[in-house]
Formats: sequence, C-alpha cells, structure tokens
Amino acid sequence: MRSTVLPGASDTIVAQATAGARSALAVIRVSGPDAHVIGSTLLSPWHATPRRAFLASLRSPDDGRVIDQAIVTIFSAPASFTGEDMLELSLHGGEIGPSLAMNALLSCGARQALPGEFTRRALLNGKLDLLQAEAVADLVDSRSRAMHDVALGQLAGHLSARLEALRTQIIELEALLAYDVDFPEEDDGPVPAADIAEAAGNILATIDTLLATSTTGEMVRSGATVVIAGEPNAGKSSLFNALAGTQRAIVTDVPGTTRDALEAMMDIGPWPVRLVDTAGLRASADIIERLGIEVAERYLKDAAIVLVCGDDARSITRAIEHVRPLTTAAMLVVRTKSDIGQPPESPTLDEKRTSISVSARTGDGLSALMERITEALNREHDPASATTPVLTRERHRVALASARGEIAAFIQSYASESGLPATVAAVHLHSARSFLEELVGVVDTEEVLDRVFSAFCVGK
Repeated sequence: MRSTVLPGASDTIVAQATAGARSALAVIRVSGPDAHVIGSTLLSPWHATPRRAFLASLRSPDDGRVIDQAIVTIFSAPASFTGEDMLELSLHGGEIGPSLAMNALLSCGARQALPGEFTRRALLNGKLDLLQAEAVADLVDSRSRAMHDVALGQLAGHLSARLEALRTQIIELEALLAYDVDFPEEDDGPVPAADIAEAAGNILATIDTLLATSTTGEMVRSGATVVIAGEPNAGKSSLFNALAGTQRAIVTDVPGTTRDALEAMMDIGPWPVRLVDTAGLRASADIIERLGIEVAERYLKDAAIVLVCGDDARSITRAIEHVRPLTTAAMLVVRTKSDIGQPPESPTLDEKRTSISVSARTGDGLSALMERITEALNREHDPASATTPVLTRERHRVALASARGEIAAFIQSYASESGLPATVAAVHLHSARSFLEELVGVVDTEEVLDRVFSAFCVGK
C-alpha cells in the first residue's frame, strides 16, 4: 500500500502560490483541518458556502486592522485539490500586502508549506497518482508548447490509464496461472501453454511500445539539440539571432567572435528545440578560441540536427568535412547571406537534397529552414501530443524497463525445458506488477516521494 504517513500531515499549511514580486494579484492557499476556522477568524464577512467566491476584508489578528480586500473561495473535504478543507485568497499583489497576509495566517496556527506539500497531500489523499503529481511540476516547468501538451495529457491520466491497463493484463495472466494450478482438471483441462505465452508476449509488446517513447519524452522535456556549425564569419550568429528572434549572439565581421556556445529554447513545428550557436570551426593557436571550438565539438557529438553553414561553396565544403567526423546527426546544409550575390552550386550532389539558402537580414528562407528541421525530427521521432502517453522522466523508463525484464524472465522460465513450476515462474509476474505499481505510486517509499516533491514550488 502507498505510505500515508507524512510528518505534519495533520497540520494546516499555507503558502503563497504566486511569485513574491510586484504583480497585479497574489494568491495564497491554505489547506488542512483548521483552514475554515482560520478563515472565519481573519475574514469578514465569512460565508461557508463551498466553491462560491465572495469579497471579504482580511484583518490582522492582533489589532483588527484591515490588511487587504480579498476574493475568497473555500473548498470542503474531500472535494478539493488536496482532499482536505481548503481556502484560497486572491489579494492585491506586491510585497507588503501578501507578506502581512501570510503573517496573519501563520499567527492563527497555520504553518509554512514545504515544497510540493499541497500536491503531495493530493497524492496521499487519492486525488492524484504519482504520475499526475509529476505532471503538475512539469506544467509549471514547461519551456515549450510540446512539453506543456504532454504534461496536460499526463495530468489528465492518459499515461496512468495505459499503465493500469498493462497492470490488469499482468493480473489476468497471474489469474490464468493460478487457475491452472488450483483447478487442473476443470472444464477443458489445463490452460494451453500457447495461450499463456501469447498473453505474456502481448504484455511484452505493450511495454516495448511505451519504452520506445522515452527518447521522444526526453526530447520533449529537454529540447532537440540543433547545433549551428561552420567556419568563422559564416553567418552562424546572425542565423541564431534570426531563428531565436532575439539579439543574443554578438555579430561582427571579426572572425572568432563567438568563443562559447549560446543556447535558446524555441518551438519549431511540434518540437521544442534547443538551438545552439557555436564557435567557428578552424585550426587556431588562440587558447580561448580553441576552448570554444572544443565546446562546439562536444555539442556536435550530442546533436539531433546540425545546420552546416557557409556563405559560398568552398566554405560549405570545408564545414562539411570538419563536421562529418564529429557527429552522426542529420545535417542540413545552409547557405547563409543569400541576399549577397547568387546562390552557388551545392558542393556535392549528396548534399543538394538538404541544402537551403537563407538570409538572416531579410528573413528569406527561414520558414523553409524550420520546415526542414521539423521534417528531419519527424523522420526520427513520432511527434508527441496531449493524448499520446509518453515517458518523460528517467524514473519512468527505469521502472518500466525493470518490469520488462521480469516479463522476459517469466517467458524464459515458463518455456524452459527444465519444466520450472508455474508458481515459481509467476514470481516474475508479481515483480513486474510491483514495478508498475511503484511507477504510479500505488506502493512507494518516503524516499521516492521526497525525491519527487523536492523540486516543486512551495505553493504547489
């Protein structure tokens, strides 16, 4: 069973859920057994009707002075986010008002919430499973539309439902084995071994399908690395600025200006992309420039796509020769500065299919280049969507891979010529089911929960 012991679980907790800076509004959340008592003490008028917003004055418990006018919404257990009595105050933003409000709530018996404690209480009270709780954090941390969509799907329970169906398949297989052991003479005799092998094979195939999404999940979470590479003064930094839509990189006519890698997160089609501008590739005696080139070479090694840049056929050829030994990524040849002169012939017929001319100054060719990047990513990965279950964390992949290993071990044991008893082989099925249950938080340890919720915002 999932652990229900949480230090301070009977406390009433409070936290500001919005950023503590100058803003139009500030939202404060209170959850726990005394939430409504604290609210009725500090707010006037007080209305105890759940889920109906009302205007009230928040007063200091010390001298009764008005701290702020608040829009108040109350929630009664179990119909709340945490499954407990809750109170949400929408106040004017800033530093002083919300701080005074927090002090008033704390002085009436609430305590400051720990990071992720609201969501952790929702988990322990059965309002969310662990995958959905992680999706809450992913929504807050999303840096791309793709990650946002995947997190919404996970919060809606799409991945949880797929894993629950997988768990049900394992339970049904365990039931088949138990029936075969307990009632071998019933009905038509023992359950055919082929039926059991087929059921186990179907489970294995389902797990493999889910595991195959882990690469897409990692890309959605971190962004596909698209590296801009080429010789010095080839227009790389101008292209980076044009694609990123901001003047992040210094652009000059002096070769070797870029000494380090610059990154920008952006959406290109359905994909989040980590665009990287790197130092010009050339032999150099300058120690600092050489360090920048080494950084560029490391990025090339891990790239999903490399934009090989040059402003003429000769510089493009040299760039390709330099890049090709350093990466296995797809290469798109980009002829930069197309607004200056006529596009040259492609350096080789092999590269002609992937070359494109662009101008960072006029914007010509940039849309076509982004389409080429999208096409290249689509060839390697299935685009994620809100309705497609995707493994987004290493914890997911490890647990599911462990479950797969147990199913594979069951198939091998059950089919072995040594005639291993079904009850012994079924131990692997039980272990596989345990890994799935740990994944969704049906069984879990405090250590795992502490690790998951440590990265949450305080107000979540």
